Amino acid sequence: MPRQLPAAVRHFAGRSAQLAALTALLAEPAGPPGTVLISTIGGTAGVGKTALAVHWAHQVADRFPDGQLYVNLRGFDPEAPALSPAEAVAGFLEALAVPPGRIPAGLAAQAALYRSLLVDRRMLVVLDNARDADQVRPLLPSTPGCLVLVTSRNQLPGLVTAEGARPLLLDLLSPAEARELLSRRLGADRVAAEPAAVDRIVAAAAGLPLALAIVAARAATYPDFGLARLADELAGAWGSLDGFSGGEAATDVRAVLSWSYRGLDPAAADLFRLLGTHPGPGVSVPAAASLAALPVAEVRRPLADLARANLLAEHTPGRYALHDLLRAYAVEQAEATDSDERRRAALHRLLDHYLHTAYAADMLLHRHRDEIDLPVAQPGVAIPALRDRDEAWEWLAAEHRALLAAIALAADSGLPTHAWQLAWSVNTYLDRVGAWQDQSTAQELALRAATGAGDRDGQARAHRNRAIACLRLGAYDDARDHLERSLCLYAELGDRVGGGRTELNLGILAERRGDHRRALDHAQRAHRLFEAAGHAQGQANALNNIGWYHIQLGDHRRALDYCERALAQQQRTGNRYWEAHAWDSLGYAHHQLGRHRDAIDCYEHALALWHEVGERYYEATTLTHLGDSHDAAGEPRSARTAWRRALDVLDRLGHPDAAQVRARLDGTPSAPV
Repeated sequence: MPRQLPAAVRHFAGRSAQLAALTALLAEPAGPPGTVLISTIGGTAGVGKTALAVHWAHQVADRFPDGQLYVNLRGFDPEAPALSPAEAVAGFLEALAVPPGRIPAGLAAQAALYRSLLVDRRMLVVLDNARDADQVRPLLPSTPGCLVLVTSRNQLPGLVTAEGARPLLLDLLSPAEARELLSRRLGADRVAAEPAAVDRIVAAAAGLPLALAIVAARAATYPDFGLARLADELAGAWGSLDGFSGGEAATDVRAVLSWSYRGLDPAAADLFRLLGTHPGPGVSVPAAASLAALPVAEVRRPLADLARANLLAEHTPGRYALHDLLRAYAVEQAEATDSDERRRAALHRLLDHYLHTAYAADMLLHRHRDEIDLPVAQPGVAIPALRDRDEAWEWLAAEHRALLAAIALAADSGLPTHAWQLAWSVNTYLDRVGAWQDQSTAQELALRAATGAGDRDGQARAHRNRAIACLRLGAYDDARDHLERSLCLYAELGDRVGGGRTELNLGILAERRGDHRRALDHAQRAHRLFEAAGHAQGQANALNNIGWYHIQLGDHRRALDYCERALAQQQRTGNRYWEAHAWDSLGYAHHQLGRHRDAIDCYEHALALWHEVGERYYEATTLTHLGDSHDAAGEPRSARTAWRRALDVLDRLGHPDAAQVRARLDGTPSAPV
């Protein structure tokens, strides 16, 4: 076994924060007698734990004048059993020049002698590749002059709790750190000469230092190979680990990860393989439970086991992530171990979890939205019970990226109903937070899936929702094309409510193009369709839009009548979102009639409701209107406050209306928003 530190490996220039954290330990005051400073360095296989510990140990060698001790405990060695504490202590005694005849029998006596030899000495002890806390404890000194570094793929909470160890968890390298690693291995000139190829290599390595080191070694071995060729090799092996083989087990990513995987119990190993099905970027406890068909309470233990083994990272409480190479390894193991039927069933449960939970969340955000019929969830699916609008919003915000990935996964996996219904279920949320490009992408996937399945209802809904995103993004020609297709499909289906909603959207499009007469015609058609369907909610929406277009056409008194009727009907049905629209329309009509105090009062009502339902864009619209009324009422300070608030929202959304609000603040005449 090694008796001295191996040569330093200098490939983590971006690790300055971790190095600084270790160095800060040296400044800590010594504890009470019998205590010793301990730091545990954890992280997934190949993340550079040993390299960091060794590099830092060489940096601070002068701080430990009595020397350093190093041992590889072989906690995850595939070829040999883990080193026992007795073997490690015996090696330390030999390194401390204890004659064989003086070494007592038995671990307890040997550990006592080892500790006594370190009293009044200032030494650094590096315990590399530890499997668990029990392997480490007999090797801990008892003098405060010593510092111990422990590296492990497992988290070692026992050392933190009982011995007061300071945990340091290594994350993956950032793209900048990864490029720095390659520069140090290959030379800055070679890396700078092919920046696009370097970016591709960095992306393929997913921030894992071992993967980058393997690629760098291949590039160094074949200096005449362009980095673009190596990037092409990795691209050819995309989604697998074939491009990251160093020829030896210790430098082969697949082999290195296997050492951690083989140490898992069956439940954790099963879950790890199934997690490869998840599209990322983060997986919640209920999503993991759905994959494994386990109750939420039971899946927490294998999740914790995977986190302790650093095969899974718990970035925030209750949310876990696999980096790309771990996901590729999980998929490989699943394909080698599990049947297609088992993996397909796990995928179906996962998408059921997202669909049913997203739908429930959407109904809390927009409880008057027209319902759709979901497929029955499979047995074993965990569906969190969201109690109110706040919990629904919080869940959607946390799952935003995972939901978008789930839509794509459903579309690619032959589950078209899940794809379009998931996109439908997240549309309200994406629209209200201003994630319009995400909204457009989701509806494009939904439309493709529904079209491929011949699902006309799904197509009609996806066309209309895609049009809404196009309207937000200013793509008016695309919006019209989608709305006309949607209208035809709804007519074929005999769906008057869907047709009425599409007519309302066509009215909004006509208004955006300045054709208020056409907009009014669409709103009136919508009202007739809703009336024929006996849909009170839709009739109220149409009344409000009819009133709004009368304002644009200069008939403000008739507008007040329509908007007041719309407001009363929305209040009867309890639709807070459309009630806010009615208040804003009323305010605008009063403003045009010179009744600025009445307008301000209406806008304040609308703002309270926009805040309640989380609608950002229309909140900015109402704030702009509020500023205009304050300005007309001779209250410039209040006007500027409202406009600044509107501008802040629009800038956050990246919306072009911001230019008109900024013009108001600059004192430049501008068209109304």
